[in-house]
Amino acid sequence: MAGGYNRAVVERMLPAVFDSDAAYGMKNELAPDADMPKGHVDKKKGSNFLVHLADVRHGWHTVDLTKVERQSLLLRYGLDWAYDEIGNARGVRKQSAQEATERAVGKLTAHLNGEKYIDGYDSLTEEETEQ
Repeated sequence: MAGGYNRAVVERMLPAVFDSDAAYGMKNELAPDADMPKGHVDKKKGSNFLVHLADVRHGWHTVDLTKVERQSLLLRYGLDWAYDEIGNARGVRKQSAQEATERAVGKLTAHLNGEKYIDGYDSLTEEETEQ
């Protein structure tokens, strides 16, 4: 795994885990606009977009998630359901559905970083994780 993952990167890549065509609609934030002229490319400063995509796909298959957490990720990022829809389908409150989904994203992020998941991992800032 490439490492250096955060919640935003993982959430951005998750739809492509469930729909391989989703990657074609994702914008590489480091790529120039299509209407810009082509110039010299410094491969050392290239994008990790495809690496992140491959890592998150692989991580989905290797991370230790509960059945509820897997279902929550599938419903949220695979089917684009809102938290209240997930809660209704599972027979729980919206907040419980959101917590399960956020916990699953946190576990996947920690797994991709080679770290052990702890409660609150999602809310750690870069400064807190470096200490």
